Amino acid sequence: MLSTTEIGLIKATVPILREHGLLLTQHFYKRMFQYNPELRNTFNMGNQQNGTQQTALALAVLAYAENIENPGVLLPVLQRIGDKHTSLQITAEQYDIVGAHLLASIGEVLGDAATADLIAAWAKAYGQLADLMINLEKSIYLEKASVPGAWTGWRKFIIDKKVPESEEITSFYLRPEDGLEVVQHQPGQYLSIKVFVPAVGIYQPRQYSISSAPDAAYYRISVKKEQGNEEKEAGTVSNLLHAQLEEGAVIEATTPAGDFVLSTEHSTPLVLLSAGVGQTPFISILDFLTKSDQQRQVKWAHACRSENVHAFREQINAWQMEHDWFEHVVFYENIESSTKDNVLSKDSRSGRMNVAEITEMLLIPEAEYYLCGPKPFIEKAINDLSALGVDRKKLFFEEFGPQTIQLN
Repeated sequence: MLSTTEIGLIKATVPILREHGLLLTQHFYKRMFQYNPELRNTFNMGNQQNGTQQTALALAVLAYAENIENPGVLLPVLQRIGDKHTSLQITAEQYDIVGAHLLASIGEVLGDAATADLIAAWAKAYGQLADLMINLEKSIYLEKASVPGAWTGWRKFIIDKKVPESEEITSFYLRPEDGLEVVQHQPGQYLSIKVFVPAVGIYQPRQYSISSAPDAAYYRISVKKEQGNEEKEAGTVSNLLHAQLEEGAVIEATTPAGDFVLSTEHSTPLVLLSAGVGQTPFISILDFLTKSDQQRQVKWAHACRSENVHAFREQINAWQMEHDWFEHVVFYENIESSTKDNVLSKDSRSGRMNVAEITEMLLIPEAEYYLCGPKPFIEKAINDLSALGVDRKKLFFEEFGPQTIQLN
C-alpha cells in the first residue's frame, strides 16, 4: 500500500501530467522501442504513427494519478485494457520492461523535478497497478481457456474465402488450419489477428470486429481498406489483407475478446448507432438475433458516406423485411448519381446523421444504446443523446483503436 506521503507525491504530478502527459508518453514509447525493438511486433505501429496510442496512455496515466487513493474506480477501464492485452498475449514479464522505461522516462522528461522520492513513489504506484493488471489478465486467460474450442497463444487460420461487401470493405472467412472447432464468440466481440509485413520486416497485430453470428467452425471479419490521404497514412495491414493475402493464405489469431457485447440475459430494446465500418459488430448482433429469432426490438441508425461504400446493404434490407421487430435507417452523406432521380428509399436519408431528425425512432425509455464508429461520431452521438435525456449509464461504445474517449 502507498503511504500518505507517497500518495501526496503522486497527486502532485497531476497538474504536470495534464499539461505534459503526452510529451511523457511520446518519450516513453520512443525509448522503449529503441531499447526493446522486439516489442514492435506486439504493438500496433500504425497507432504509434498517428499518435492515438500515446494519447491513450497519457490519459490512462493521468486517470491513475487522479484516482491513486482509490484505483478501484478504474476497474471498468482496466477490464477493457485487460481484454486488449490478453488478445495480444501480453505477459507478466513485459510489465517489468514497461515499468523500467516508464520510470526512466519520468526522470528524463521531468529532469530535476524528478526527485528520488518521487521516482520511488511512482515505482511503488506502478508496481501496484502492474500487480492488479497481471492478476486481472491471469483471470481472463483462465476464463478464456475454459470455453469449448479455446486455445492458448496465436493459432493459424486459413483465409477460406474473401467476399467484397462494398467498394472498400471486404469480408474474410477464417477457418482454423488444424480443422478443429473454435470458440463461439459473443456478438460484438473482436478478433486479434497477426500478419507479417514484409515492407517493415515485423509482425503486426490488428483487432477487427467479428461480423457474423457465433459459429464453432469459422470467424468472419469485415475489413475496410484504409486509404491514405494528406492527414493520414494508408492502413498497413488493411491494405495487405485486401491486396496481397488471397484465399488460402495463412494468418494467426487469438481467441475473441472485448466487452462491447450484446447482453443476452434480458430482452431490453436495443438502439444501435454506427458510422462507416463501425457497423461490423452490429452485423454480428443482428445475424445472431435473426438466426435465434429472439423477437427483440432493435432500432439501428447508420451513417455512411455513400451507397457505394455501404456494406451489407442487401442483407440489412432483407432482415428489415423479414422481421417486424427490426427497424433500420441510413444517412448517406453523398447521394450517388446512380440513385434514381436522387430519391432515397423510406429508410434512407441524405446528409450526415441527425439524431434530432429521428428522435421518435431512437428514444425508447427502457432501451440500451450501443455506439460504434470514429471518435468524432461517437462523441457527437453521446452528446446528442444526453441532450435528449438519455442516461449516460445506458450508453455503451466501442472506439476502434486505443480508447481516448472519456465519459465524465
